[in-house]
Amino acid sequence: MAVQYGLLIDYDYCSGCETCVVACKEEHDFPVGKWGIRVLEDGPWQKDDTSDDGNCFNWNYIPVPTDLCDLCADRLAAGRKPTCVHHCQADVMTFGTVDELAPMLKQKPKQVLFVPRDDI
Repeated sequence: MAVQYGLLIDYDYCSGCETCVVACKEEHDFPVGKWGIRVLEDGPWQKDDTSDDGNCFNWNYIPVPTDLCDLCADRLAAGRKPTCVHHCQADVMTFGTVDELAPMLKQKPKQVLFVPRDDI
C-alpha cells in the first residue's frame, strides 16, 4: 500500500493572516477565483453568557485545503514542504504521513487532518 500524506492543521492558533492562501496561489499560478487553500472564519459568536463578564466568544480561523490541493507535488518531489506549511506565519500546519499525523490529532482539540483526493 502506498504511503499517504496529509496536513495536520491546528486552527486553535491560526491568526487568519491568509499567508497560506497567497503562497499557494503564487506557487500554482491559480487564476482569480481559484484556490488551493482558503481560510474560513467561524465567528465571532457568543459561546455562553455564564462567564463573569459575559465576553466568552468563539472565533476561529480555519485553513481548508480545496480539491485543487495536491500538497505541492512538485515541491515534495524536490524534497521541500508544501508552500502553505512553509509560509504559515502562525506555524499551525504540519506535513507528514497520515500514520505520523493521526496520533498527533488525538493530542489536542481544534485540529483537522486533511488528506488530498487521489485523483488529482
